[in-house]
Amino acid sequence: MIDRIFDNIARTVNHRPKLVVGIIGVVFIIALVGMTMITMQTGNDTYLDKNSPEGIANTQYTNTFAGDSLILIVETSDPLNPQVLNYLDRLEGDIRQQQNIASVSSIVDILKSENNGVLPQSKGQIDALVQQIPAATREVADPSNVLTLVQVPLVEGLSDDTEAAALNNIQSLVDSSQPPAGVKVTVSGSPAFTAQMKAAMGSQMGVLIGAAMILMVIVMGLLFSYVSYRFLPVVFVGLGLSTALGLMGLAGIQLNMAVMGAFPVMIGLGIDYAIQFHARLDEEARKGSLDDAVTMTITRTGPAVMYAMLATSLGFAAMFVSTVPMIQSFGLVAIIGIMSCYCISLVGIPAVAQVIHYTPKQKTPTVCYAVGEDACDTLPAPQKSSWSYGRFLTGTSVKIAKNPVPILLIAALIAVIGFQIDPLIAIEANQNNFVPSDMPAKIQMDKVTRVLGSTSTADFYVQGGRVTDLDTIQWMKSFQDYELSHHSEITSSTSIVTYILAYNGGVMPLTQSQLDRVLDTIPSGVKDQYLSGSMRGVMHFGMINLQIPQEENLKKVMVSDIAFLQPPPGISVQPVGSFDIMTTLIGGLSSSKDEMTYLGFALIFVFLALVYRHIHAISPLIPIVLVVGWNSVAMYILGISYSPLTATLGSMTIGVAAEYTILVMERYSEEEERLHDHIAAIQESVNRIGTAITVSGLATFFGFSALCLASFPITSNFGVSTLIAVGFSLIGAIFIMPAVLSLMGQFTEWMEKRRSASQKLDNGDSS
Repeated sequence: MIDRIFDNIARTVNHRPKLVVGIIGVVFIIALVGMTMITMQTGNDTYLDKNSPEGIANTQYTNTFAGDSLILIVETSDPLNPQVLNYLDRLEGDIRQQQNIASVSSIVDILKSENNGVLPQSKGQIDALVQQIPAATREVADPSNVLTLVQVPLVEGLSDDTEAAALNNIQSLVDSSQPPAGVKVTVSGSPAFTAQMKAAMGSQMGVLIGAAMILMVIVMGLLFSYVSYRFLPVVFVGLGLSTALGLMGLAGIQLNMAVMGAFPVMIGLGIDYAIQFHARLDEEARKGSLDDAVTMTITRTGPAVMYAMLATSLGFAAMFVSTVPMIQSFGLVAIIGIMSCYCISLVGIPAVAQVIHYTPKQKTPTVCYAVGEDACDTLPAPQKSSWSYGRFLTGTSVKIAKNPVPILLIAALIAVIGFQIDPLIAIEANQNNFVPSDMPAKIQMDKVTRVLGSTSTADFYVQGGRVTDLDTIQWMKSFQDYELSHHSEITSSTSIVTYILAYNGGVMPLTQSQLDRVLDTIPSGVKDQYLSGSMRGVMHFGMINLQIPQEENLKKVMVSDIAFLQPPPGISVQPVGSFDIMTTLIGGLSSSKDEMTYLGFALIFVFLALVYRHIHAISPLIPIVLVVGWNSVAMYILGISYSPLTATLGSMTIGVAAEYTILVMERYSEEEERLHDHIAAIQESVNRIGTAITVSGLATFFGFSALCLASFPITSNFGVSTLIAVGFSLIGAIFIMPAVLSLMGQFTEWMEKRRSASQKLDNGDSS
């Protein structure tokens, strides 16, 4: 079946190459249209499945209490100066007239509510009113003697484009507002952070793709010079990548920080496939007609590279077991990308060769890159020199094949150490550490943190029949008091209870009617931050600076405390916000990174067993297992933490390493069938394709290295990790596979001898 499909493809390319090129051109045009439809994704949806119970609760909480808000950071030597307050009053009035603004609140509104709706004009009157404001309110409204904040919540349910328009409108108002001398106003908040993040991601994607393509051109110029049209693989990788981007846009797949890291991965693997097809075409063209070269390339190298590509795809498919949407999208985009690059290169390179009447160079090559059977047989051998990389690989592989056990024991020992220390590698789930440190929005948010102290809070969402019932309010106070007295990590607690006490002389109301009267006296700008009608509320617990694992432990204990204290019937209380999302993320990363790796191993094993149905089929798995263990050792030594990107390293390594080890195994099987000697087969296999795999690996290596240029720390750290993985994968294929194949060969020969002896005994008994 497979042979028939590839035969038909070869026949079509040979008979109608211009049609094939035309179809590729149409696909490219459609892809360009799809690329214009690509959108960027940021925020909590990249970390938490919005359809899960936790995701639904967080969406409700965000829409009610933590919706997107703009924050005007007003820096001045005296925030309570009448001139400054009058300026803010005018600015707030202009902002309220803009579309999609839900409300505006600042110290100005608090002062007005305390002064019968009139803003005081004397410094003495202002200071006196400030002292009358409850401490909890004053700390929010007047946090510092050098800074004050203006909160501008946006209308709920706005699209990203509408939010961006509102942000631009507010920025224009601020720019033209003519603040008093010494006053600086900066627009910050979630929409501003998101807008800058999307802009940075867009420019970063261009940088990564551009850098990877430039590196590919350099690699092709240096290592692929013996063939005609040496840069042809780069062209088809570009077409494959464009196709993948177009499919993403048409399918509505959004870009996020993880997906950005997938593009150099696609380029690195895609160039490998293109090299294999171009090299095989060039070598076959030296031996016969161009039609025969196209047929051999598609029917021989096509299936071999397809199996390697499918094995790589299975490694990426294992990422779907993760509960983190960012990781799932990385796996999906990587699969789309490498399949696009494979298909485009498979038919595109031979079709273009037919159209341009491809003629190979007459110069004798120094390296044979082809991977198919007998691909290099007719090539003149390179002239002998004192040392060559090919002879080094061949000689080393023979030595390893003759002494496989010590090599495997040492390699296995390092891998075992890696698996043991893997749980000790830190997990980084702080999203502030994922973005560039010099991003203006991050700088502004850090500035607020320095002034106000730690802004990390443990947020709990309260919902039920009547959150404003006296028994619910009393339970909330009991819960807040209990947490403050039992957990030293918690420094404060704020909810509607805080303001009920502040506006009722520090005591709790005794009756429902008293409670209702107190609630009516609390300014709506304050009350709306903690209550939404009578059915939803929120409690904020201030914390000292904690690492994410410590926050995770605190969350577990606080959830247990809720069950212990038993909320009133019909009332539910659950953690939400960053406190819940980031701690859930670290748990998801910790469990899913191992699940992805184990599933990757299982998928590759089943795939190899079904395709090859031979004991040699398990041989590629052994180096892969070792490489995954080596990765952990390298990460631990280099101090690289697991993140939503590096957590994919295990399954990605399985996919990448599978390609190299499968190519070695396939060539070994061909040579062993021809020579009937496993040592000779190993020697011939490495001699034929060892250098070829090294060159392909170097091309992949340089493609991945573009990740190291990323300004996003999450992406650059992933780049370092992938370079380690590719390097180890090459070592596993070139130096560990000969040892594994040697043991497999010895086992096969032993089985054959035993079978032969058994047959002789059976024949003797018969006689």
